[in-house]
Amino acid sequence: MQVIISKENEKIKQIHKLKDKKYRDEMGLYMVEGIKTVNEAIEEGADIQTIVICDDSNEQNELKQKMLYEVAKYDILYVNQKVFEFISQVMHPQGILAVIKKNEPKEINYKEDIIVVLDDIQDPGNLGTIIRTIDSIGLKQIILSRGTVDAYSPKVVRSTMSGIFRVNVIEVNNIVESIENMKKHGYKVIVTSLGAHKSIYNVSYHKSVIVIGNEANGVSNEVMRIANEKVKIPMLGKTESLNAAVATGVVLYEAVRQKLNK
Repeated sequence: MQVIISKENEKIKQIHKLKDKKYRDEMGLYMVEGIKTVNEAIEEGADIQTIVICDDSNEQNELKQKMLYEVAKYDILYVNQKVFEFISQVMHPQGILAVIKKNEPKEINYKEDIIVVLDDIQDPGNLGTIIRTIDSIGLKQIILSRGTVDAYSPKVVRSTMSGIFRVNVIEVNNIVESIENMKKHGYKVIVTSLGAHKSIYNVSYHKSVIVIGNEANGVSNEVMRIANEKVKIPMLGKTESLNAAVATGVVLYEAVRQKLNK
């Protein structure tokens, strides 16, 4: 077994570049870290290109017990701690990471009853939590405007709690054009708006596109103009609005409630 001890190793330099969105986009790859997350990537059949293992990690014994049989099926790079810390994206690495090929379908699946569209969401934690929420109700895709934060950034990937392996991320160049096309496929468009008069509890979510807007500015005016329904979450206290991820969860689980009642 050869252990890489130099940060100048060509493969190591390529993996290190994946910290930058530009290179994630160019190479179509991203990283996940930790024993649990790498194991889930294997279980979900993610397209793993390389697994990197820190040969002198403190977690090595646990890693050997849990995963070495599974990871042996993949291309493995063994590195020392200095090199692993160079490519790692977390404060306290567990000594294992995987380089995974992005799953980037070009076509929207119009067989799903609900399609969630994000209009320039900026916070990585929000996006990751929304992907996790979508996964929790069984949806298999999310549509992102070009201005939305990168779905494959380290914080987003961690926040999805492995949902990134099960939810197809589709980025569109023109969100208005894409939503108009969804309407042609029989969907109604529901947007969240603080100025709406109708409650989220007074609309049907059957065959609907749910649009969640930017944290500071909400849904863009262009998308507002083509919406069929504008809704808001009733607020009984003094708080005027909810975090984007929380709001998405409230709306989606109202849709779940309606489905269960039927």
